[in-house]
Amino acid sequence: MDLSVILTYRCDSRCSMCHIWQNPTQTAHEVTLDTLAKLPGGFDHLNLTGGEPTLRKDLMEVVELLHPRACTLEISTNGLHPDRLVPIVERFPDIKVRISVEGFEATNDAIRGEKNGFARKMESMDALIAAGGRDLGFATTFQDENVEEVVGLYRLCEEKGIEFATSALHNGFQFHKDDNVPYDRMKVASKVEDLIREMLKSWNAKTLFRAYLNLGLIAKILGHDRLIPCTAGSMFAFVDPWSDVYACNVRPDLKMGNLLEQGWEEILKGPVAQEQRAKVKACTQNCWMVASAKTAMRNPRFAHLPRLGPTAWVVRNKLKSLLHIPIRFDQDVDYSVVHEDGEVARRESWLGRKQKANLQPAESRQYSQFSSGFFNR
Repeated sequence: MDLSVILTYRCDSRCSMCHIWQNPTQTAHEVTLDTLAKLPGGFDHLNLTGGEPTLRKDLMEVVELLHPRACTLEISTNGLHPDRLVPIVERFPDIKVRISVEGFEATNDAIRGEKNGFARKMESMDALIAAGGRDLGFATTFQDENVEEVVGLYRLCEEKGIEFATSALHNGFQFHKDDNVPYDRMKVASKVEDLIREMLKSWNAKTLFRAYLNLGLIAKILGHDRLIPCTAGSMFAFVDPWSDVYACNVRPDLKMGNLLEQGWEEILKGPVAQEQRAKVKACTQNCWMVASAKTAMRNPRFAHLPRLGPTAWVVRNKLKSLLHIPIRFDQDVDYSVVHEDGEVARRESWLGRKQKANLQPAESRQYSQFSSGFFNR
């Protein structure tokens, strides 16, 4: 099973697609080491995320606690605090670190509301490479504002010998906003095709299967159903800063329990979790993010091998790439069907602007008054 622990909703980036930074948690209310100690060992992948996890002063202690409990421990970060990341990587060189980069200089800084953000991220990555990190990479969210630059970002990662993780613009109750949809779905999808073609030139198995993951992102961008059914609540889950355990981080109605009040096994095997898994099976939302897509691509009998469908797609299209045969994306995704959004408010840069509010624990239950149908496409 995979697990993401959202350590905090504090963040010092001001992203146009996420307003977590306007609604930070208070440090006294965030999940504690004692509560995290209730998590068992044996997780395949455990992601420490946020908000911005490096704002936790006890991040090293969290890593020391959870590193032995997962095959892979990841920190998802904005990369603005190398002084807090380098000591962790020096001590645990196998730890996975993904730094969010939304484009090159001007694009990244505008989207993420970061002054000199791109330059600082490059310095952080170089410092982590020098510290001996063995599982490093950048992570990008496809959107109209940056999709022209994603192939360039991928090539930058190739030059640095690091990985390139991707997701697509999406809504979730923790973002405190509802305009995270592409303005031009066909244009964004076509640019993702270019990235897939570039990835299929690689001989790295992980990169080749990321190409398939990006095919799923094309389907998501166009507003289609998922390529593979979701496994939320069974193969992955989320713990939020108030110790609430959710099947996924998109729907606020999929809470399974609270780790402060219950044990892990009690939550996973309890009647509430069973009810939430039934909701997941009936879910029609087209989420396709790393957490949900990666687990869905796994072979149900042999968890460290991929399903036959993604494997066949990778082999077939790698051969086409080698033989310079055009790759027909319309054989896998119906481009004649594109979700219509109507008018969508334009996203704006919050670079240099400040706006903060503080949520109390009880208010976390009131995160979203949006109807669940709002998230569908």
